[in-house]
Amino acid sequence: MGAGTEPAEAQCDSLEGKVYLDHNATTPLAPEVAQAVWDAMCQAWGNPSSSHPTGRKAKELIGSARESLARMLGGRPEDIVFTSGGTEANNMVIHTACRHFHESQCWRGDSRGTPHIVTSSVEHDSIRLPLEQLGREGLAEATFVPVSPRSGQAEVDDVLAAIRPNTCLVSLMLANNETGVIMPVAELSQRVCALNQRRAAEGLPRVLVHTDAAQMIGKGRVDVQELGVDYLTIVGHKFHGPRIGALYARGPGTATPLHPMLFGGGQERSFRPGTENTPMIAGLGQAAELVSKNWEAYEAHMRDVRDYLEATLEASFGKQRICFNSHFKGSKRLCNTCNFSILGPGLQGRRVLAHCKVLLASVGAACHSEKGDRPSPVLLSCGIPLEVARNALRLSVGRSTARADVDRAVQDLVQAVEQLERDLAP
Repeated sequence: MGAGTEPAEAQCDSLEGKVYLDHNATTPLAPEVAQAVWDAMCQAWGNPSSSHPTGRKAKELIGSARESLARMLGGRPEDIVFTSGGTEANNMVIHTACRHFHESQCWRGDSRGTPHIVTSSVEHDSIRLPLEQLGREGLAEATFVPVSPRSGQAEVDDVLAAIRPNTCLVSLMLANNETGVIMPVAELSQRVCALNQRRAAEGLPRVLVHTDAAQMIGKGRVDVQELGVDYLTIVGHKFHGPRIGALYARGPGTATPLHPMLFGGGQERSFRPGTENTPMIAGLGQAAELVSKNWEAYEAHMRDVRDYLEATLEASFGKQRICFNSHFKGSKRLCNTCNFSILGPGLQGRRVLAHCKVLLASVGAACHSEKGDRPSPVLLSCGIPLEVARNALRLSVGRSTARADVDRAVQDLVQAVEQLERDLAP
C-alpha cells in the first residue's frame, strides 16, 4: 500500500464462492477492526513507553482498548491484561495458581504438598496439555472431571467432589468449542465461594476459579460480575478481532493473585512485559466495542440461521440419517454451533468434507485437524457412540451467514454424500 492508502474494507471475508461455516475456529476481521488496526499502524507507531507525542498516542489507544474490553465484560480497566492469545492467558492462570499455592503454604510454615487443579475432560488443549506436563514433572496434580452424557456439561456437584485440601484452581470453559454446550460456571463460582469460606476457617488454600470464554464472547452475554470468576480468558480472533487475547483478573495482584510468566521491561504493570502490540490491541478494543453494542442482535441472527441449518439438514437427509451431537436435554448451547453426524458406513466427517466443493467447515477443534479420522475425544466424553462420532461434522455460523449460504452448504453436503456412496457401492 502506498502512503495514505486505506485497506479495502469489504474484502476482509472474501471467500470466492465458498460458504464458510467454521466460525468457532476463527472469524474474519470485521471491517471496523481492520480499519482500527491500520489506523494504529499509521498513526500510533510510537513506543507506548515513550513520552513524546507518538508514544503518548500509542499509550492512549492501549488505554482506550482496555476500557472497551472492561466494558464488554462488566469489569474494570485495571482488571484487563493483554496477552498474545488465549493459550498464553490460560497458561498464565495455571502458573499463577500453582505459585500462589506454594506461597500460601510457605506463609503458613508448611512447604509440603503439591498443588491440585480441577478441570473438565473437554477443555481446550491450552488447559489440558499444561496440566499434563506439570503432572509429568511432578509439579502439580490434576483431575479431569468427565462431562455428563445427559447434559454434555461438567456437573457442578462432580467438580466440587473432585476438590481436595490441596486444590488451588478450578478451570471450566464457558462454552465448549465442539458441542457448543454452555457450562454452569456461575453456579460453580457461587458454590466455590461458599466453600472457600469454610476452607479459610480450616486453614486450607483458597480455590481460584477460571473460565475460558473464547467461544462465548460475541455469541451471548458475558458478564464477569454474574459469572463470579477470578479469571476469564479472552480470544480476539473468535469475535472478529485480531489474533491476540487478554486475561481478565479480578483485582490482579490484590484481590486475585497474578504472577508473570515473563520478565522484562515492566509493561502491563509487569504482569505481561514486552513492548505492547499497539495495532492488534487497538483492533481488539474495536472488536470489543462491536460486541458491547450489538451482541444481542448477533446472537439472535446466528440462532435463527443455526436453527434453519438444522431444519434444512433434517429435510435434506431425513431424520433417521441425521444425529445431532450437540443436543442435550436441559442444557443451553451456543447460538451458532451445530455438531452432527450423517449416519452411514464410509461417511466419516473428514471424507465428507474432502468431497465438498463449496462448504468450508471442520470435524471439530481446528487444533486437532492433523489427527486423521480418529473420533473427537470431546464427543466420546459426551457419550456419543464411536460409530456416530467418527462421522461428526461441526458447522458454526457467523454474523454474516445467511439462509442462502445454508442452502448452498447443505446442497453441497448432499452431493458429497451421494458421490461417496457411489464410490463405495460394489
